[in-house]
Amino acid sequence: MSIPQSGGGPIEHHSQLAEYMAKGCKPREQWRIGTEHEKFGYCKDTLLPIPYAGERSVLAVLEGLQQKHGWSPVKEGENLVGLEKDGANVSLEPGGQLELSGAPLENIHQTCDEVNVHLKEVKDIADKVGVGFIGLGAAPIWTHEQMPLMPKGRYKLMDSYMQEVGTMGRTMMRRTCTVQVNLDFASEADMALKLRTAIALQPVATALFANSPFLEGKPNGHKSWRSRVWRDLDDARTGMVPFVFEEGFGFERWVEYALDTPMYFVYRDGKYINALGQSFRDFLKGELPALPGETPTLSDWADHLTTLFPEARIKQYMEMRGADGGPWRRLCALPAFWVGLMYDQGALDAAWDVAKSWDAETREALRVAASEQGLQAEVNGIKMHDLAREIVSISEVGLKARGQAGAGGMIPDETHFLSALKESLDSGEVPADELLRRYETDWEGDLSRIYAEYSY
Repeated sequence: MSIPQSGGGPIEHHSQLAEYMAKGCKPREQWRIGTEHEKFGYCKDTLLPIPYAGERSVLAVLEGLQQKHGWSPVKEGENLVGLEKDGANVSLEPGGQLELSGAPLENIHQTCDEVNVHLKEVKDIADKVGVGFIGLGAAPIWTHEQMPLMPKGRYKLMDSYMQEVGTMGRTMMRRTCTVQVNLDFASEADMALKLRTAIALQPVATALFANSPFLEGKPNGHKSWRSRVWRDLDDARTGMVPFVFEEGFGFERWVEYALDTPMYFVYRDGKYINALGQSFRDFLKGELPALPGETPTLSDWADHLTTLFPEARIKQYMEMRGADGGPWRRLCALPAFWVGLMYDQGALDAAWDVAKSWDAETREALRVAASEQGLQAEVNGIKMHDLAREIVSISEVGLKARGQAGAGGMIPDETHFLSALKESLDSGEVPADELLRRYETDWEGDLSRIYAEYSY
């Protein structure tokens, strides 16, 4: 979940809305990679989720990172709700999940180093306070009632609204985790091609990274329950956004989508003002019920854009949102997968060639099937295993073409970060399949063993 945005001053003309996003256009040499990942914290003695405050808590971890590892505090009122350092942020998700929003970096070698340093720092503090962290797409055992709600105004508003617009919004907030990558675009045309490709191929990422086959202590019938949750959250702001594939799609069409999406809040003087269900169009006219007579700033617009949750989205960069949280190797594999596809023109063209003939029904069916069956999914003769093999191969070609060396030049490119995905393609087994196999065999149905064996 995003922190308050700093977009700019008053909005005086409608054209500023699209111009705000267009300011994200960058020449290729300035393209960067930002990786975000979330993880569940739990008390090692009880295996229950950690609360916000207390001896074993999210707060204890944040304070430890601040005091020992040099992170600066981010507060909301009197509450410590995040940290920042060197262009990166550590923040709290609604149910106490800890998120690293990484700095914008040049290559996957740097991204993976960042992930490894972060996990090492977190483990250092967590071990001292009796806390563990685990990377999964959904909480495997905990009930809704066992999950705390973090003391952030945004989350309090969202929590009350979610049940009005869907059935699984509160589950998403408290009991899911994701890993995503944020990437740049050069122009409006480049953005449109990348976003179409990203939306169409997001089910491939869902299948390859599926890692949430359990809920409340037993199998839930899906490889990615996190993906299933998003399908019943809020139709106005989620999904495969079919309009992206229409002729003429660009920044202005995304503006219209955002304007048609009801608001959550307006952020003023450190507080979240309830604007649930209200219209940004009314806000532009000074007719927002929450702030009568007041018109929005570009910071308000930037905040509103963070409340759209499709499978991929644009702000001043593009976010890939279709993958479950998972083990550290896949935290590095996700940015490698998408960078290989998006940051080499030949690979991007090849990836779009694979998907461009699919209609909206096929794209949505792939999304559903990936959630349920992972690599075993099949839609209209499209076998997910074969599709994923083709797309990973294209990504590998793209990473080779980038030629971003690591380890002082000893590693010639970034392709080895795809190894975890290639292993899944060879075996036909993604993390969810492995977890189900372990649950049914050596764990003998005792899901509590997942914590000792799969924590960071």
